[in-house]
Amino acid sequence: MTFSKPLLVALWLLAASGATKADQALPVAPELASGYRTGLQPVHASRHMVAAANPLASEAGRAILRAGGSAIDAAIAMQMVLTLVEPQSSGIGGGAFILYWDGERVQAFDGREAAPAGVTEQLFLQADGEPMPFRQAQIGGRSVGVPGVLRALQVAHQRYGKLPWRDLFAPAIALARSGFAVSPRLHTLIAGDPFIAQSPAMARYFLDEQGRPLPVGATLRNPALAQTLELIAAHGADVFYSGEIAQAIVTQVRSHANPGYLSLQDLQLYQAREREPVCGPYKAWQICGVPPPSSGGVTVLQTLGILEAAQRAVPAHDLAGLRPQPTSSPAGIEAAPMAVHLVAEAERLAYADRAQYLADSDYVPVPVKALTHPAYLASRAALIGAHSMRRARPGQPPGVDLALAPDRSPLRISTSHLSAVDDSGHALAMTTSVEAAFGAHVMVRGFLLNNTLTDFSFIAQERGRPVANRVQPGKRPLSAMAPTLVFSRASGELVASLGSPGGSQIIGYVNKALLGLLDWQLDPQQAAGLPNFGSRNAGTEVEAGLASPALVRQLAAWGHEVTPMTMTSGMQIIQRTADGWAGGADPRREGVALGD
Repeated sequence: MTFSKPLLVALWLLAASGATKADQALPVAPELASGYRTGLQPVHASRHMVAAANPLASEAGRAILRAGGSAIDAAIAMQMVLTLVEPQSSGIGGGAFILYWDGERVQAFDGREAAPAGVTEQLFLQADGEPMPFRQAQIGGRSVGVPGVLRALQVAHQRYGKLPWRDLFAPAIALARSGFAVSPRLHTLIAGDPFIAQSPAMARYFLDEQGRPLPVGATLRNPALAQTLELIAAHGADVFYSGEIAQAIVTQVRSHANPGYLSLQDLQLYQAREREPVCGPYKAWQICGVPPPSSGGVTVLQTLGILEAAQRAVPAHDLAGLRPQPTSSPAGIEAAPMAVHLVAEAERLAYADRAQYLADSDYVPVPVKALTHPAYLASRAALIGAHSMRRARPGQPPGVDLALAPDRSPLRISTSHLSAVDDSGHALAMTTSVEAAFGAHVMVRGFLLNNTLTDFSFIAQERGRPVANRVQPGKRPLSAMAPTLVFSRASGELVASLGSPGGSQIIGYVNKALLGLLDWQLDPQQAAGLPNFGSRNAGTEVEAGLASPALVRQLAAWGHEVTPMTMTSGMQIIQRTADGWAGGADPRREGVALGD
């Protein structure tokens, strides 16, 4: 494989300095053990910037930008490295949603996994008709959908790539062969997963000869993944969807003790879809997200629209005046009680609609315009009072009937997010996933396969009404992934690129970060580190260890059923500044922003 001279120089810098610094940085961060790194500051750059969930991925993305690559070029390099160093969260065996800004237009690329043609609505039902326990459904071939991330990246690269496709795989291939240091987060997740030992391929890779989790700092090499990436680099994504890699995937899925329905034809026929992003106003900004089959874009816009309508109705509810307050927690600040109350109530209303109406729009008519219409959102905002409603009912926008049953299944996603802005000011926000931690626990040629089919509702009907997000052949399951781009409504300039992992809590994490950046004028690092809070239309969730007793008491006095819980977001943010760009990475994980 040959590379252009500038890229060779950039990759040499990656190997000689960047990777070494990243490896050294991870084990010496004591706060990671308790889940929150303190003292982080925003990163500033004038030319370009990347932000990813692992320093090695960020180094690879910056090396590509230094070589003249575009934002999508950097994203491809980062995704390949994440496949190696963060296999529990994302990889080429999973799917992704991509938002891309080319300076004039926002484009959405849907690389969400699809159900095989052979599935039925009873995929996750037991013989007695009851839903399977989640782990029974997750582990094995049954839950594997057709991976989509490579197709989506290839489509976007054909449109917006600057460097050759093959060059973008070089950082990941080099690291897979030379090895990387096991990070604290990867070690913790290996140690906490009892199913790894039941998968011979995973056990050989993630455990030592005594069956113990590889320790922090151990060198982990993956020559099988290096070979797989070399084939994809040389021959494009087609080699993944046909030929020996595709056959290996199908064999592993169908021969598992919990076999699935994936076929060679499913892989060969899979196509990434270009979709129209969902965009809408919030005060002085235009917010753009991905459309169904992700619920992220619609539900974020609904929440913000409800909040803005509530602020118009009651000026004291203007979030700009409800700035975060200082606390003694590691975060140093937390949202004001009234802000938490308003956001949690707005999210209850939006999540109720999400469960009722949102699914793959190729299979179910999703009333996006009706759900995000200002008049409808104002009617929803009018339901917010001084005390919590505790549980919201779905609304009924004009012209939309309630012919569906709500989806009551939670989403459990182990996900990653990356953002990039290149020298031209073009930007990307990409959220990528294998669903639960380590996906289906099926390892093929050095990478893990997703368990994304468990994002479907296990129950197809309730009280005679179909669930929009039920299992159907070829359908893409509902997601909460919410990669987001923010623009100035006055100038049209890009303001920010952001997103987070976190399952069905992703939407709340993105809402919190947007309010931090826009209403509270926090810098990207402060917005990423702000304690998490919100509601998925059940209890009001606050972040254990960071939410103050005073906040919990006040919410309880307003009728909230408060649930302190671990809320491990993984926010990555890049924001425009007067001098260029500022970046922030979530202190709860290992990510970094890097730029020049």
